[in-house]
Parts: sequence; structure tokens; C-alpha cells
Amino acid sequence: MKLNDLAHAIEIKAAKGPLDIDIKQLDFDSRKVTKGSAFFAIRGTYFNGHDHIESAIGNGAIAVIAEKLPTTLHEAVTYLQVDSSSHTLGVVANRFHGAPSSQLKLIGITGTNGKTTTATLLYQLMMSLGYKTGLLSTVHNKIGEAIIPSTHTTPDAITINKLLREMVDAGCDYAFMEVSSHAADQNRIAGLHFAGGVFSNLSHDHLDYHKTFKAYIEAKKKFFDNLPKTAFALVNLDDKRGKVMIQNTSAKKYTYSLRMMADFKARIIENALTGLHMEINGKEVFSQMIGDFNAYNLLAVYGTAILLGQDEMESLTAISQLRSVEGRFDYIMDPHKQRIGIVDYAHTPDALEKVLSTIRQLRTGNSSIITVVGCGGDRDKTKRPIMAKVACDYSDQVIFTSDNPRSESPEVIIQEMKTGIPPYSAGKTVSITNRKEAIRTACLLAKEEDIILIAGKGHEKYQEIDGIKHPFDDKAILKEALKA
Repeated sequence: MKLNDLAHAIEIKAAKGPLDIDIKQLDFDSRKVTKGSAFFAIRGTYFNGHDHIESAIGNGAIAVIAEKLPTTLHEAVTYLQVDSSSHTLGVVANRFHGAPSSQLKLIGITGTNGKTTTATLLYQLMMSLGYKTGLLSTVHNKIGEAIIPSTHTTPDAITINKLLREMVDAGCDYAFMEVSSHAADQNRIAGLHFAGGVFSNLSHDHLDYHKTFKAYIEAKKKFFDNLPKTAFALVNLDDKRGKVMIQNTSAKKYTYSLRMMADFKARIIENALTGLHMEINGKEVFSQMIGDFNAYNLLAVYGTAILLGQDEMESLTAISQLRSVEGRFDYIMDPHKQRIGIVDYAHTPDALEKVLSTIRQLRTGNSSIITVVGCGGDRDKTKRPIMAKVACDYSDQVIFTSDNPRSESPEVIIQEMKTGIPPYSAGKTVSITNRKEAIRTACLLAKEEDIILIAGKGHEKYQEIDGIKHPFDDKAILKEALKA
């Protein structure tokens, strides 16, 4: 595509060099640049693309888009100066791939917890109703039945638009996408046309990146602020930030709730290990999924389906057949001792509290709750003692262990967690750094009908230590330990 065709979509502060040149691909990583690329110099958390402009040109870049132009300019390269390279990349990537988000109905799901489950359930529901559907999620991306590996909750702007183009070309009618706070803040979703946005909830997370809770809220709100008036905004009224999210949106506003009057209202009739029996907008439905948090997820799914024009009864029938997402309250029954093992991605204090409070509601008789939990390295440190306190408050025994320590010492992470142990809980905790041994120990401690929660990693099939991802699967190890 000609650079001048791409330039029509953006505001340019200064231009040096010809615009009538053919752009073969877009890049923001200088190492991926090839001959004919346009390179976007983006200021990241750890790297500044402006420092790698010369490297990009050396690899074949014929156009450079930057917030500050270098002092030395190459005659064979066109330079464009813009206010925000990251925002410009989103807008240009959308145009470069033929505006794919406008050619299907793209729905974004944001919030601290529930994004993956809600997006995946919506994908399942629309596929079951006969629509070819796309999914962009933490677990994996999908185009119809085809699975594409996922590396981020929300991919970069180039990857998003490339995947959306593939979805359109494959005949997808809908696409459901997790929108992380990082993605909104870093303009990865700039230029996309959303048909709707869904807000699940907001709690303590990612303060290592956003620094303040206010900045975290604003990053989430930015997604709704930018929705067009043709879109819908569906928010959880039971979360006090639900109304905040839609204060300045141009989109049509809708709400869902388990506690208050809302456009989409539900109540739980029965919550058991066999599933949820609910009433949604006056009609009863049974789901194999478990827990209050899944009641919210299912209600968000129902509301979204109706706002997308789907039939009420067909949607409820489809909801009754939906399956839980891998690593989200993923449980295994030990047939010999009737012990239950649960693997869950809960890696925030709020998510851990919700999972453990659900387990407490569902346990019977004298069954104990044994929790294995850790915290990730190079991430929000302030939540570590809070996670430990939540685990202690809701569990009978707690094993602190390694999660994804990354570049940090797992022992140091555990010590920081242990500062949150309440005085009355000190006697029911133990630390086992090796995660595999921690899971095995939990199974050895568990008696008949006890419940074991392995929290934090969920669907992940690796453990990241010192920059290396080692094969590791909580569910597989738990299965093996329960058998032993």
C-alpha cells in the first residue's frame, strides 16, 4: 500500500521525503523489519523505539514514523513526525489491513477478572448458534475452529488487525476480544471499530504498571470513552465502578446485575458442585458452571447476545450447554477418597477471594480447604501480602509456593507474601518453593472429601524462571498427585 494512502488516516506534524512509496509491512520491532517496511518508533515500558531507528533503517525500513525525528536523516527514507507513534500505529494498521474491525461485529470485554471466561463463552455461544466467530483471548486466539497460539491478553495493534483480517476473510460474523488495561493505555486498540464493550469488574491489579489505582481505572474507562455512538456499553451494576466506566461514553448504555434492577437481571436459585440454577430476566436456566462469579459471566454473555440481536430462548438454551474455560474453576474428582482438586487462574486478591468463598459455600460436612498459592515475579508487589491474607482467611491450610518468579527470587516473593499472614493464621501455613512439591504435599495432606485449590496459573503450560519458560501444567501435576 502507498504511504500517502496510509497517511490520509493520521495527523502529521512534519514530513521529510516522498509519500508516494510502497509499504510492504508495518513494524515496531526493529529486529523484524525487512526491505520495504514502515517502522514505528514507540516509547515502551522498557525500550524506546527511537533508539532503534538506525537499526530499523539498516534492516530495510523505507519509512519511519516517530514522535521526534532523528538529527541525521537518510535521503532514501521518508520520515513522518506524529504526536503519538503508538496511536498512529493502531490507526495505520487498521487501514493497512482494510479496516477489518468494521467488516464484522467486534466486541471488547474488559475488567480485572472474568475477561477470558466471558469472551470465550461468547465465542462458544455464537458458534453454537451457527455463526462463524473469532476469539482474541489470554488462553488462545481462534478463527472459527482454527486455534492460533496467544502470547498476550491483548496482542499488539499489528497482530490484532492481521488476525481480524483473517477472520473477515474466513467469513467470521463476530469477534470477541479481551481488552486489557495495558492495551488501552498503550493504544493497541486505537483505530478499531467496536460494536460493543462489556465491563466485568475492577479490583486490585497491575499497579506495578499503572502506579495508582486511579490510573488503572482511567485506562479501563478509556476503552468506553472511545466507543462510537453506534456501539453498546454493557456494565456490571454491582461493581461500584460500573457506572464510572460509562460516564462519558457515546455508546448506548446497558446494565446487568444480580443485586439491583438492571436491563439484564438474574438471581441464583441454587449454586452447587453440579452447577448453577439461575433465573435470568424471569426465565430459568441451568448451567454446568459453578459459583457466583460465573453467574455474572453468564449474565454478561446473555446480555451481550441479546444486544447483538439474538433470540432470547435460543440464547438461554445455548447458555445451558456452555462449558467452563480451561484453568477457570477447573476441577478434578478423586473417585477413591472423594477429594476435589480445583485449578484456577486467580492471581489477584479479588479473584482468589471469589474462588475461595465459592468453595466455602459448596463444601459439605467437615471437609477442609487446602490452598496452594504464589505470586508472579516482576509484577505488582503490593498485592502479595493481600493475597496471603485472603488465602489464610478462607482456607484451613495454606501452602505458599512459587508462581512465575521470572527474574525475582521465589523465596523473596514468598517472604513478601508472608507479611500479610494474620497472627491467628500462622499455624496453618507452610512454604514450599518447589511448586510441584507444593501440589503433591497438598494432596498428601488432604483427607476424604477435602478440597484442594491450586491458584494463580490456571491454563498456563509453563513456569517462567529467569527468562526461561519451563514446561509446567498445574492440572496435570494435580491429577498425578491425586492418583498417587
